[in-house]
Amino acid sequence: MALPLAPIAMVAMKYGAVALAGYAVARQMQPGRVDQRSEDALDELPEGLSAHRPRDRDQINGAARFRRVIRLGATGPGIEIDATALGRFRMRRV
Repeated sequence: MALPLAPIAMVAMKYGAVALAGYAVARQMQPGRVDQRSEDALDELPEGLSAHRPRDRDQINGAARFRRVIRLGATGPGIEIDATALGRFRMRRV
């Protein structure tokens, strides 16, 4: 019985293209630096979403923090997820 290679080859080409694109992106990334002041600011954010607009500026500042612990079973191993973001949206008249 013959093995149909055409569908397998198409799947291999598709995954190969994704792997090649991932490799190219990884090669182009530059190593970043860690700014301790930024890390401290992210650690001090409360959980949830917030946004405010300073009176004297034409900008809106926003912050978001999502922090959860996920466990496998009642006393099983777990991981902590801490996603924090700061943002600024500025509009100026020119």
